[in-house]
Amino acid sequence: MIRWVLTIFLALVVFSAAMPWLEKLGIGRMPGDVRFTLFGRKFFLPFASTLLLSALAVGIGKLL
Repeated sequence: MIRWVLTIFLALVVFSAAMPWLEKLGIGRMPGDVRFTLFGRKFFLPFASTLLLSALAVGIGKLL
């Protein structure tokens, strides 16, 4: 279980660090992505982008 928590944490760190670069490609601004501000803090829930990147990862994994 600790491996999964560590894997998810590392994936979130990498995704957050790459977010400015990914936004230039259009990922993060898709119709299913939710952005909102609550109490002065900005929140971002990338539902559609996550599905797209997961499908891309699965496709690459099946090719290899």
